[in-house]
Amino acid sequence: MNWKTILLTIILADFSVVTALALAETGYLGLLEAAMANWATIQIFTDLVIICALAIVWMHEDARARGTNAWPFIVITLFAGSFGPLLYLLRREWRGRRRLRAGHAPA
Repeated sequence: MNWKTILLTIILADFSVVTALALAETGYLGLLEAAMANWATIQIFTDLVIICALAIVWMHEDARARGTNAWPFIVITLFAGSFGPLLYLLRREWRGRRRLRAGHAPA
């Protein structure tokens, strides 16, 4: 494993724990309710929506350039936020490592 894969795995694991704790405490609708509690949380939620939209555009373009499919990760992003881009980046790293081991040029 290279350092990017290790770092992405650590971030994904830590974020999964935080998400699981938040969901256990408030539920999915409770997260949305908390996101709309005041102007500060609305700003943070809006920022998340913007960055996820930008990530969706980037994943779509990157996948098209690499000849792969980003749609599963786009759907994950729409329903679970940052999990989609994190999983996309991990898959991209794994595919790149496999291509190098197989003797192909990196895409």
